[in-house]
Amino acid sequence: MTERFSFVVNGYPAEVTADGTAPLLSVLRDELNLRGSRYGCGTEQCGACMVLIDGVPAYSCTRDTASVAGRRVTTVEGLSSNGALSPLQQAFLDEQAGQCGYCLSGILVSASALLAKNPNPSRAEIVTALDPHLCRCGMHNRVIRAVQRAAAGGST
Repeated sequence: MTERFSFVVNGYPAEVTADGTAPLLSVLRDELNLRGSRYGCGTEQCGACMVLIDGVPAYSCTRDTASVAGRRVTTVEGLSSNGALSPLQQAFLDEQAGQCGYCLSGILVSASALLAKNPNPSRAEIVTALDPHLCRCGMHNRVIRAVQRAAAGGST
């Protein structure tokens, strides 16, 4: 059944008409043209679809759109500000922490949530926070270094 839903996406009010059981990922990509979050597995196994809902990482591939009504959703596009990369995004570039890049939007979102909660995480805390994410290119060490660099204020 098609309904109207209002929520905040990347700091801006959004209103969509969709089936309430439609995956949030589909609405973000197809209705709001936010294509940074990716469809990977569709079963919460890869993390490519990760977004923040009220600041908490959540899989958007299985999340019903109705569940975000009245809430704040942040996608990877919402991590930058006024066209400038966030320190975390810049650290990923500086560390060359991506190869194909398919997984990076979800990883960036989860790393952003970690740094918001704990601005100086240990390596073990970074690994735990990013554990739900699969990277088939093998960039894990660079990803961890990038999060450490962002936590250190951009220098390593």
